Amino acid sequence: MIHDNQSNVWWSPFKRIGDVEVFHVDLAPNQRFEAAAFGCLNSNERIRWRRFMFPGSKRRFALCRAALRQILCHRAGCVNDHLTFQESEYGKPFAVVDGRKLQISFNVTHSGQHGLLAVAPTGRLGIDIEERMNNRHIDLLSETVFGPNERTEIGSVEGQLKIAMFFNLWTVKEALVKALGVGMSLDTSGFEVPVNMRRGDKRAVFEFPHLPDSKWQIEDLSNRDFAAAVAFEFKP
Repeated sequence: MIHDNQSNVWWSPFKRIGDVEVFHVDLAPNQRFEAAAFGCLNSNERIRWRRFMFPGSKRRFALCRAALRQILCHRAGCVNDHLTFQESEYGKPFAVVDGRKLQISFNVTHSGQHGLLAVAPTGRLGIDIEERMNNRHIDLLSETVFGPNERTEIGSVEGQLKIAMFFNLWTVKEALVKALGVGMSLDTSGFEVPVNMRRGDKRAVFEFPHLPDSKWQIEDLSNRDFAAAVAFEFKP
């Protein structure tokens, strides 16, 4: 069940888009939150937690996984001890309660001190977040991950505008790839972010060139702290 004591909650609603709910997870160091989150993890997750080499990685895993557990338990009407996770062929996790796969869809992303969780009653969805930072490898990465029009547009700007454009486009692509659920097997240079989003719109409809029968809605979730996007399948 979702915590009643709001002073002990490190996550909060961020945005709702139809049936899709997005939650923000505060990943700043906080011993009280980290202890509460660790208490929500099951034995396998605690083993995984111990394998992380760095405190930041431990903190991000515990806080995001515990928040996801609380949100899913609230929607499924189950207790935390009955919820487990398994993975698809490409490593995308799904939730299981007492041996039964939940239809609830979810996806998790984090960067620096910010995490986002996307949850929907059903259907494929993906979410991605990146804290904006100076990155001297942007030009090299752009040649690898973007299509020709995207590369031209990024090459036409400089400085902070280039950094912002790079991360805005990259998070949209990552959200789409995660929604499709095929891991890193999809070449992101083989498709481009819709033109209207590249020109500043916050929302677009998209279809993969090789999957014209599947429609996806993309929502730009970026703010001054990070670039982020969510993508989910829908039926027109």
